[in-house]
Amino acid sequence: MKSEKTTEDYLEAMLMLKEQNGYIRSIDVAGLLGVTKPSVTYTTKRLKEKGYITMDKDNYITITESGMKIAESTYDRHKRLSAFFIRIGVDEETAKEDACKIEHDLSHKTYKALCNFIDKVSFPGE
Repeated sequence: MKSEKTTEDYLEAMLMLKEQNGYIRSIDVAGLLGVTKPSVTYTTKRLKEKGYITMDKDNYITITESGMKIAESTYDRHKRLSAFFIRIGVDEETAKEDACKIEHDLSHKTYKALCNFIDKVSFPGE
C-alpha cells in the first residue's frame, strides 16, 4: 500500500508541476513533496521501471499515458475532496491537507457516492 501511495503522490506532484511550469524536474518534485533529492532519484527510477515516466538526456521528466491515468485520477480526487471540505466550512489549508491524507485510502465506491452527493446538494451561499 505504501508503494502505491508513493506512486500516486509522485505522479500527482509531477502533473501539478507540469501544469504549473510546463516541465517537470526532479528538484522541483523534491521541493513540492518536501523530500530529499536522493529520495526522488530512487522513486523516479522505480516509476521509470514501471513505465509511468520517461526522462530525457537533460533529466526532464515526462509522464507516460499509463502514469497520466494515475496522476489525473489522484489529482482529481484531491481537488474534489478539497473543494468539498471547503464547501462544508473547512479552511483551505486544512482542506487540502486532509484531502491528501484520504485521497489514497477512500474506496472508489465511497468516492463515487461522495461525488454524486456533492453534485446533488446545494450548499449555503451557492
